[in-house]
Amino acid sequence: MAIFARLMQGVALGAVCALGLAAPLAAQDATADTVVASVNGTDITLGHMIVLRASLPEQYQQLPDDALFNGILEQLIQQTALEQSVADAITKRDTLALENDRRGYLSGVALQDVVSAAITDEALQAAYDARFKDAAPQTEYNASHILVAEEARAIELKAEIDGGADFAELAIANSTDGAAAGGGSLGWFGLGMMVKPFEDAVVAMQPGEVVGPLQTQFGWHLVKLNETRIAEAPPLDALREELAAEIEQATVEAHVKGLTDAATITRPGIGIDPALLRDQTLLDK
Repeated sequence: MAIFARLMQGVALGAVCALGLAAPLAAQDATADTVVASVNGTDITLGHMIVLRASLPEQYQQLPDDALFNGILEQLIQQTALEQSVADAITKRDTLALENDRRGYLSGVALQDVVSAAITDEALQAAYDARFKDAAPQTEYNASHILVAEEARAIELKAEIDGGADFAELAIANSTDGAAAGGGSLGWFGLGMMVKPFEDAVVAMQPGEVVGPLQTQFGWHLVKLNETRIAEAPPLDALREELAAEIEQATVEAHVKGLTDAATITRPGIGIDPALLRDQTLLDK
């Protein structure tokens, strides 16, 4: 794409204007096989240009069609000339790389329609229902804490709280973590989001209760449970991309398995030393 970037930087207004001097081919007369240039007898078609344009990064997709046309055509002309310059010097390495590129591209083509057909609104709804329809209600917790380095200091602060001191004010003045500025508030969280000793304490508490000191790898905590709630399932739209990715993965795995199960596959390479993967000299033989 670096070649294309340099070409686009060099597309001058004069070149665009010159293109406009020729009578444009009517859209209804053009086909993918319409020849737009020829390099030593090798044709470059409108189809080649359309495919290349579709593969460009978004920043180039936004360029005006007339400027983009020139840049794409010049890139294809230069690539064709470069290709011809090494046509008689293709190495084994080059041939194998081209075979891998073709294999990779066509494998993507083979999956594209299968995946597109699988990701439907009905499939997304079914995946959503499977995840949440029979799921047990999940409790979420809203808690605050005061974190200090020494147990003795945590005990002193707990005595102050028991004596009526405000938890949030003590957190602002004493807690050593980032939640201190917010009065120690940790917001809402579900199971599995906090370290085990902290989570176990919160689950066993009643709203308004303060417990501690309890120790984690971060230090000594005083914990206040503010409130609890039953978490609602997120809307389908919030999970659409995630569910689509799951459907895609399952579809790809099933399709590939079906093809490979039905194929006649031999593996004569079993027993080859894996270290040979690093032997670049084999490509020169």
